[in-house]
Amino acid sequence: MPLQKMTPFLWLRINPVTDKQVAFHYQQKVPERLDKFLVTCLSELSRSHIQRLIREGYVQVNGQVVNKTGTKLEKNSKIWVTLPPPKPSQIIPENIPLDIIFENDDLMVVNKPAGLVVHPAVGHMDGTLVHAALAHAPQMDGVGGQRRPGIVHRLDKNTSGLIILAKNDFAHRWLQKQFKERKVEKWYLALVDGHPPTPKGRIEAPIGRDRSHRQRMAVVPLRHGREAITEYFTKERFEKYTFLEVHILTGRTHQIRVHMSFIGCPVVGDTVYGHQKPSLPINRQFLHATRLKIVLPREDVPRQFEAPLAKELENILNSLRKKSG
Repeated sequence: MPLQKMTPFLWLRINPVTDKQVAFHYQQKVPERLDKFLVTCLSELSRSHIQRLIREGYVQVNGQVVNKTGTKLEKNSKIWVTLPPPKPSQIIPENIPLDIIFENDDLMVVNKPAGLVVHPAVGHMDGTLVHAALAHAPQMDGVGGQRRPGIVHRLDKNTSGLIILAKNDFAHRWLQKQFKERKVEKWYLALVDGHPPTPKGRIEAPIGRDRSHRQRMAVVPLRHGREAITEYFTKERFEKYTFLEVHILTGRTHQIRVHMSFIGCPVVGDTVYGHQKPSLPINRQFLHATRLKIVLPREDVPRQFEAPLAKELENILNSLRKKSG
């Protein structure tokens, strides 16, 4: 980014075409740290983001560029902050169809099909949900980071259903905060092998990396993992299977799959935590994110979004119903 000279011997990083500037006036009698004050002024930015702007020369105090995040502000200090646009990623958008449930200027809620990877990773450098989202909403590029633009939470490759993507940094910060504070309600539909010990239940079992298989997760002692809570409710019971509605109160990697396997009822089609050969003719795990309840940016009342069960999963249920009927 080019540098523009503001005062003798001091340089402020600014591109007059793409950057925007905001000004603040510190009027408190008690001195305060610069980064702490700016967090209250720029609530859409995290403290680490603000600290990075200061260190990289995007902030002036009383006409001078400062690089120390702990700079003390005195009464009547005038602060200028330059806000550069997100750094673009190297991801090339791809015209992949999206089933968009809801969209506004801040975000979009997508019904992701099974088989679609959420973001680029080793072995999946193209053809992901991110590639498709960038083709639909180019302004997402760089939002939340160059590697995973727009991503706030994830779904496994072979899990279908609702996922929310942020279109700007403000929305990304807002949504991240909702998930971090566990204010988001996430409900799934799952068909499992066998029958849980009770028609409804709550599983509280920490999840961490499997020490024997580093690509897998497992129930582990709390000192080796993180708290994980799953609630399940029986919707239908078949001879060898149970159709469940599952509510997760935490968002650990593979949480539902690990917890269901832990109680002896692995998700049908899950060849990692369940049977190596699926017990039913299915080429994916029978797991679908069906409902999402969340407060959207610039709103006060939670909204609820729903996605019907994927057709191939509904067909399996109907086949089981016919056999049991």
